[in-house]
Amino acid sequence: MKVSVDASTCVGCGLCEQGCPEVFQVQGDGLAHVLGSNCAANHNLKEVAESCPVSCIKVE
Repeated sequence: MKVSVDASTCVGCGLCEQGCPEVFQVQGDGLAHVLGSNCAANHNLKEVAESCPVSCIKVE
């Protein structure tokens, strides 16, 4: 699965990191970054993407 965050629209709210901290992390620049594409806790990454208030996460 390919996961990406559009940095130009990310607001750094942290919902993605709360949803799956193994894949997403809000870093020092205030934006979410993708750490990997596999979630050992089996979080539904598409649901995490849908929870983004600015729709900047893509899961393919």
